[in-house]
Amino acid sequence: MFADFLKRLTDPKPAQLPDEDARLALTALLVRVARADGVYDSAEAQRIDRITTARYALSPEAAQDLRAQAEELESQAPDTVRFTRAIKDAVPYDQRIAVIEALWLVVLADDDRDAREDALLRLVSNLLGISDVDSALARQRVEDRA
Repeated sequence: MFADFLKRLTDPKPAQLPDEDARLALTALLVRVARADGVYDSAEAQRIDRITTARYALSPEAAQDLRAQAEELESQAPDTVRFTRAIKDAVPYDQRIAVIEALWLVVLADDDRDAREDALLRLVSNLLGISDVDSALARQRVEDRA
């Protein structure tokens, strides 16, 4: 189902993603970070739903459907390096900062900041072209909301 989407996403010269595809790719990245510590619990899934509901003005049901599709995409997506670089090439910088904030919200959802999640977030930030300083500032902005 996602083969064509993944092929377009990992094309050597990806085009700007249509909104619907960008939503799916970015939500899949949220899922990937949530799964980084080997525990993908309901708090993280609910946080992803709240993020996508607010970010994309979705109904709760539509957010759950998007997350379900993203979970499947994430399981089929290539390694994080290729997947994230493809998103970087297709998503404007200001939206990538917002993605980092959303990723931190997911990491902090279960009140257990795991070293594997931190490591993946450092990698993803770097691959998205976001400095460690900007990622730390993004984390600070969202810690009170977590």
